[in-house]
Amino acid sequence: MSRMSDTWILAAQCPSRLGTVDVVTRFLKEQQCYITELNSFDDRLGGRFFIRAEFRPERDDFHDERFHADFAARAGEFDMQFELTAPGKRTGTVIMVSKADHCLNDLLYRYRTGQLPLDIKAVISNHPDLEPLAAWHDLPYHYLPITPETKLQQEAQIREIIADTDAELVVLARYMQVLSPSMCELLAGRAINIHHSLLPGFKGAKPYHQAYEKGVKLVGATAHYINNDLDEGPIIAQGVEPVDHTHYPEDLVAKGRDIECLTLARAISYHLERRVFFYSGRTVVFGN
Repeated sequence: MSRMSDTWILAAQCPSRLGTVDVVTRFLKEQQCYITELNSFDDRLGGRFFIRAEFRPERDDFHDERFHADFAARAGEFDMQFELTAPGKRTGTVIMVSKADHCLNDLLYRYRTGQLPLDIKAVISNHPDLEPLAAWHDLPYHYLPITPETKLQQEAQIREIIADTDAELVVLARYMQVLSPSMCELLAGRAINIHHSLLPGFKGAKPYHQAYEKGVKLVGATAHYINNDLDEGPIIAQGVEPVDHTHYPEDLVAKGRDIECLTLARAISYHLERRVFFYSGRTVVFGN
């Protein structure tokens, strides 16, 4: 899934202005960097420009700090915010789960096989059920039970683990607890959640059984950054599959699990590859 092993990534955004593509491509040429992939988008409604370039230095004396400083001087003329990502970067990650194991199991497989360049620091859960799965992968597992009365204390423990591990990304892989507003603020832009796409029509328990009763013809999943609006954060990726009258509730559940796994993995990959830009409450995503 990831192609970050041999190329650098330059991701930037700025106000829409003449010359925004040129300032990136011309600089890369001057630095003798060969562009292997280039994506750009100009939001004519928001007046905002987005660009992402994967490149390979052709010179032996390439130095990332010098590159960063020299490009910052050019980018400053355009009020351009940018990020430079090195090849092979493995992002420190904490995964949060409850009892459902399908997303965690899928992510750990992709982690183990190198499909996702993650450096998983810990698995956190409000249930003890999935500790054996984490232990098999030799990962620390933190069982932090929660009640309405202990919610703030439990979240304080989560904050401590994230801080102690210096995790850059938090993945809610079917973590079935609502995070507090302060927690959402802390993790803004660096916490990805996954849920089925039957919302808001089928809330609560057994959504797929509710969908079956209504004869739903599509099931899917949504991966998004968290915010203080429950399951309504900026969307990164969505998946959908057609179903029909031959799909019983258990078939819908199984199909939903598969879509959740694929959609979450895709969203994480987009995030790691700097394909996601957040602006004005929504996302621009350069899918691959």
